[in-house]
Amino acid sequence: MDTLPDTQVAIGAARLPDAAEVAAADRAARHWSSSEIGRLRPGSDAHRRAMCRMFHETFNPYKPSVIDWPKLDAETLEKVTSLPIWDIAVQTEGKARLRMAAYARSLADPELAGAIGLNGWEEGRHKEVLSRLVEAYGIKLEPEPEYHEPSDPELAYMITGYSECIDSFFAFGLFALAERSGFFPAELVETFEPVMQEECRHILLFANWLAWHRRRMPLWRRPWFEARVAAVWVFLGLERMGLARGMGDAQGAAEGHDNNFTVTGSKSVSDEEIDVAELMDLCLSENDRRFSGYDPRLLRPTTMPNLVRFARRFIRSKAEKQQAAERRALRRRRAPAAA
Repeated sequence: MDTLPDTQVAIGAARLPDAAEVAAADRAARHWSSSEIGRLRPGSDAHRRAMCRMFHETFNPYKPSVIDWPKLDAETLEKVTSLPIWDIAVQTEGKARLRMAAYARSLADPELAGAIGLNGWEEGRHKEVLSRLVEAYGIKLEPEPEYHEPSDPELAYMITGYSECIDSFFAFGLFALAERSGFFPAELVETFEPVMQEECRHILLFANWLAWHRRRMPLWRRPWFEARVAAVWVFLGLERMGLARGMGDAQGAAEGHDNNFTVTGSKSVSDEEIDVAELMDLCLSENDRRFSGYDPRLLRPTTMPNLVRFARRFIRSKAEKQQAAERRALRRRRAPAAA
């Protein structure tokens, strides 16, 4: 797993990068602009080139095998080991790797196949990071199921891509909450930072592939494609409802689900009191921050941010409720004087 894929041979294959190279790669992974001139029209060759180059040129060559996992005190170790996400997380990355690799092999375009193939390789690296974490901290996992190649690679890639768009949006906010609250040590949060930014790159690639793919397909195929998209959203919604019901049973939660790190909630990553509205605002601001360094002509995932912004209009934070109560009290005090 430490050797780089054929799609990224320019990075240097098995040679371990030094600290300066890793720091430079980390900066490059967050900031990228295309050399293409003008608008990146979805479906165009320029759009395809830009999204593929973005993914290759922002590649981070960190090595899971040389991560120095920080020592944890007993209380923090208990917080980490008690999170009911590890089985789901490891299995999700294992399935994602196979799905993306299978879809990459099905593509005739070598540039797009290379980018999605590298995406799959990075999913495998995420799995190795998680496997080494659970080994370092003595977290017991259920035996992994046998992973199978998907019979429909495009549909499998869509399920994984949309799933990551949902999960990453909330994970960005929860990760920031964990960082600012100090619930976990800064060294452990820093260790996972490259993984979080890679998830941002992954869904940026997926959002642009989706727009490019839609525009390239013949009109007669689009109704069937949109029906598949709708089916994916229904599947993911039902899946997450099932997972939410099963979170009390770690084994039941780990079986049959394709989810990342989103359903454990703010209480699992912070002692800080935060209401739903505040968490929505944090997820939105972190989502914007994560994407801010990439060429604005590339499309961003919009479904989850738009849904949350719409819902936020009807949900008030504690501070907003307090301000509203103070305004009502002030109006009541003024009413007798006006009369």
